[in-house]
Amino acid sequence: MSEAGYVKAKLNHMIFHKAEEQFSIASVSVVETNEEIEEDELVVKGHFPPLTYGNEYIFYGTLKTHPKFGEQYQVFTYEKEMPKDEDSLVKYFSSDLFYGIGEKTAKKIVNTLGLSAVDQILRDEQALDQVPGLNEEMKNRLREDLRTNQGFEQVALELAKYGIGLQLAQKIYQAFEEETIKQLNDNPYAFVFKIEGFGFQRADEMAKELGIGEEHPTRIEAGVLHILELESMNGHVFMDQNELMKKANRLLYQRQQRLTEEHFTERIKHLEEEDLLVSENNRAYLPHLYYSEEGIASQLKRIMDIEVEESFEESELLKIIGEMEEVEGLSYGEEQYEAIKKALNEKVMLLTGGPGTGKTTVVKGIISSYEKLFKPKKKLSRERRFILTAPTGRAAKRLSEATGLKAKTIHSLLGWSGDDSFEYDQGNQLEGDVIIVDEFSMVDVWLANSLFKAIPSDMKVILVGDEDQLPSVGPGQVLSDLLQSNAIPVSHLSEIYRQKEDSYIIQLAHHIKNDNVENMDMSKSGDFNFIPSGEEHTLNVVEQIVQRALNKGYTMKDIQVLAPMYKTEVGIHALNRKLQMIFNPKDRQKREIIHFDTTYRTGDKVIQLINQPEKKVYNGDIGEIIAIKKPNESETKKDEMIIDFEGLQVSYTKQDFNQIMLAYAISIHKSQGSEFPIVVMPVVKAFKRMLVKKLLYTAITRSKTSLLICGDYEAFIDGLKKNYAYERNTTLVERMQMMFSDAEYLEQDIPTEEQNTSEEEEITPYDFM
Repeated sequence: MSEAGYVKAKLNHMIFHKAEEQFSIASVSVVETNEEIEEDELVVKGHFPPLTYGNEYIFYGTLKTHPKFGEQYQVFTYEKEMPKDEDSLVKYFSSDLFYGIGEKTAKKIVNTLGLSAVDQILRDEQALDQVPGLNEEMKNRLREDLRTNQGFEQVALELAKYGIGLQLAQKIYQAFEEETIKQLNDNPYAFVFKIEGFGFQRADEMAKELGIGEEHPTRIEAGVLHILELESMNGHVFMDQNELMKKANRLLYQRQQRLTEEHFTERIKHLEEEDLLVSENNRAYLPHLYYSEEGIASQLKRIMDIEVEESFEESELLKIIGEMEEVEGLSYGEEQYEAIKKALNEKVMLLTGGPGTGKTTVVKGIISSYEKLFKPKKKLSRERRFILTAPTGRAAKRLSEATGLKAKTIHSLLGWSGDDSFEYDQGNQLEGDVIIVDEFSMVDVWLANSLFKAIPSDMKVILVGDEDQLPSVGPGQVLSDLLQSNAIPVSHLSEIYRQKEDSYIIQLAHHIKNDNVENMDMSKSGDFNFIPSGEEHTLNVVEQIVQRALNKGYTMKDIQVLAPMYKTEVGIHALNRKLQMIFNPKDRQKREIIHFDTTYRTGDKVIQLINQPEKKVYNGDIGEIIAIKKPNESETKKDEMIIDFEGLQVSYTKQDFNQIMLAYAISIHKSQGSEFPIVVMPVVKAFKRMLVKKLLYTAITRSKTSLLICGDYEAFIDGLKKNYAYERNTTLVERMQMMFSDAEYLEQDIPTEEQNTSEEEEITPYDFM
């Protein structure tokens, strides 16, 4: 640490401190430094607690020049310089840092323990027993205050040896507190599973420096859990243990067979004993995924065990449907009518079907029919009686627009706190008569389990989705598994109703759905066009398509470019740079701000990348930058962006900029649950690993009025023929069939296949970045 740049200084005053992140800016007086600093006063900033007057601090970091505020010191880590004489040490102990310790008591401590008093108290619980006149309460309080004041500085300094900055050190200290250094020395792998952003490779490097051997049990266990975490990011709920052992050998020993079956089994057993893993039928699960699958089956059984008490005459339903047809100017098909009838008769129902088959029409019919046929169970308003929800904000908005009732995201409905807990759960359930969940294919096992736990046993449940769309980003394939289980009543819509004259988008989607790609007509039609282009020209073709649409009067909100990958020459990043110049070119009247390699300016279209319930914005929400503020204009004294999400204005400071990105082009995964008037989709050979049937089907079905595909025709057709890339290791079918083994709608047992995608074709989350 001594070779690094440092500044020893005393506090003048705190300029800014944000407690949640321990981010501080302070003015200090320089006492000593090896940096080229001309002034006696300096501004230091970084992730550290508020500084106290009278103490000296040694800051390690980098001297930077701010264009407006001049020289500043960016702190990587720091330490408090302890007093070196008795008078200073007495002042330290009698300062406001220590409750109930006056000057007289402070002198007793220093006279008894000497200049090493701080180290002795921290190291030895009995050290204060030597000081006369201290009762047990004073001793305990002094030890606690000293650990609080000294603990983080010691931890930060120790972690800095391994290249860990203050922000990550704060997270580690919050998790382990005074046990941090002990945990570091005993088992740094523990940080991987408790600290977000702390990777296995970093822990492995630290362990090597600490002399923890390659065959140490904690390393093997950490490697096993790390692999399971990666597999869950690929959508898998479990791993076959034989495959897990092979991958563990690859990770830990570069494919050498040093991890024997006996040793591996021993470590699996220990992980089970520590409740870090569940082993069943030679499968290994992360506990939260295992119990989520179990929970889905048991919660659905609980709900379905309470039979539907309402009854109606079919003549009444026919009359209601006839009245709705007259009012809405439509005609319900036989499939749609039967779906409405089944929904009214069954406690839980799955409603599936491709685009244009009238799922939304059926949902409206269910709500209207139920409302006219049955009285409310309680005195509830219409919006409280019918709970409408969807996984994303845009999907919820579409559902609301279609039904005229308020719809919420599942996270918002359940009252997500931002961690793993919800306001509504099995102990505090929702209230209403019917819950309708749209875009259910997007719901993963953890969220599905959380939702079903919050549904009371007397509530009717309608799950709506298209099984041919992409599965959830999170682990599992809940919609597909529930359909395969045959344990829940299903209404499957196949007849196409929504079809304008000369429309081809829906026909194309159904050709893909039915694996009829060889006979597809790819010639230009009223709402569809495939434009062949070489990979080197595809980016320019996208640019020309967008420019023509703008020339015809379409706006930024009407046009959405979709692509499967972020990198490559036609990836999302490259597309956004090119499209920004068309949609929102540089203009002296528009303010700009640069974050890493992206320039944001007022008027830019952006997308939210993570859920932020406290701001009421969620992953996939699309907004527009309406203002950019400079530090002297902002209350936070930082660069700030104001983004409008369809009427909700949200403030972002620079530390939040990684939560957003430009959205002229977005990933197909991020588009799920949304619809756009015009969809433009480049398809090139560089995307080959990502081009599979469900992904392309999902992209095509995002388009409402116009679909333009450009690029390589063969790559597109080859992708449509690939079905296997999204098969996942799940056991929900098996659990549902066991739970509902005596149910009358369980017509047949379907064997559960444990699918493993081949290494060459396996899609990982890193392909999306």
